[in-house]
Amino acid sequence: MFKRINKKMKGLFSSQRMKTLALMLLVGTTAAMAQNAAGDYSAGTTALTTVTEEIAKYVPIVVKLCYAIAGVVAIVGAISVYIAMNNEEQDVKKKIMMVVGACIFLIAAAQALPLFFGIGG
Repeated sequence: MFKRINKKMKGLFSSQRMKTLALMLLVGTTAAMAQNAAGDYSAGTTALTTVTEEIAKYVPIVVKLCYAIAGVVAIVGAISVYIAMNNEEQDVKKKIMMVVGACIFLIAAAQALPLFFGIGG
């Protein structure tokens, strides 16, 4: 008796259409179970709110750090440009533009950082 059932089941699942149907049923039930399990998002929302508040505390410190780094870049760049000018190097203009560009970028980043995180007005 079991041999007959086994033989019929093998014949039933040997067709490509039945294999596709079984796969679709499996995927459909798995998706339905996942959708039912993921109904409550309050824990994730609370965690994201907490992280946002913690990041907002560090933004003023990072802004001051950007200004400090811009100052250091300006001083080191000015010394480098001075040395290049005294040695009569060819790429003094390039060094000046690089230092000015780096300082402008750091200052602009420090100004944009609070706006990026929605802090300040």
